[in-house]
Amino acid sequence: MNLSNQSLKSAPVIIRLEAIEKVYGTGNTEVRALDQVDLIIHQGEYCSIMGASGSGKSTAMNIVGCLDRPTAGRYYLDNLAVAGLSDEQLAEIRNRKIGFVFQQFHLLPQISSLENVMLPMVYAGVSSSERRDRAIAALRKVGLGDRIDNRPNQLSGGQQQRVAIARAIVNEPLLLLADEPTGALDSHTTREVLDIFGELHSSGITVVMVTHEPEVAKLTERIVWFKDGKIVHSHLTPEEMLTVAVA
Repeated sequence: MNLSNQSLKSAPVIIRLEAIEKVYGTGNTEVRALDQVDLIIHQGEYCSIMGASGSGKSTAMNIVGCLDRPTAGRYYLDNLAVAGLSDEQLAEIRNRKIGFVFQQFHLLPQISSLENVMLPMVYAGVSSSERRDRAIAALRKVGLGDRIDNRPNQLSGGQQQRVAIARAIVNEPLLLLADEPTGALDSHTTREVLDIFGELHSSGITVVMVTHEPEVAKLTERIVWFKDGKIVHSHLTPEEMLTVAVA
């Protein structure tokens, strides 16, 4: 789904951050990880978030993913103000609205690919028969229909990450968040995994990816650049990103 600027304006807003701050410590030990961050991401966008280590990009991702709370400011996910919700409510939102993919695959080693992918649906209360059907469909979508019974130690790193992607999309989330999803993969496997993200985006899923790799970011449609806890560029193109990266 390659959205033009005009169609983006009419697409629903999935993420809205308003004056978000995140402060750790007090006094001389205070660290302002995020400082008055404003960000809008529309349904169907394919964005990457970049910046140097300590720039605030991972902190922003944690807040967007409802894994952390801002110190100040407002966050709306799919028009729902989430900052004041309980831990239980946030857990339900993470399960139903957000799919996560991390650098480390976080698969349970003692169970099969199929069972790993079924886990989010257990928490969502999906029936056992439907869980199996949807998990198999998700694994087929990432090219692992023949690996459903394999445990993680029987899979390559790229295959494990594809299982993690299948697990992230099995509940049909509004938003797919990926934090350095290719950081533990070789270049060939990286390309295979990024092809899957591209296909998911083309199917209509909103994808936001934190990465430090320009080669990864240039495959997305929009780059958001963080520096010192602030967004200094909110709509970089892949071509413009290369200029910023060497500045």
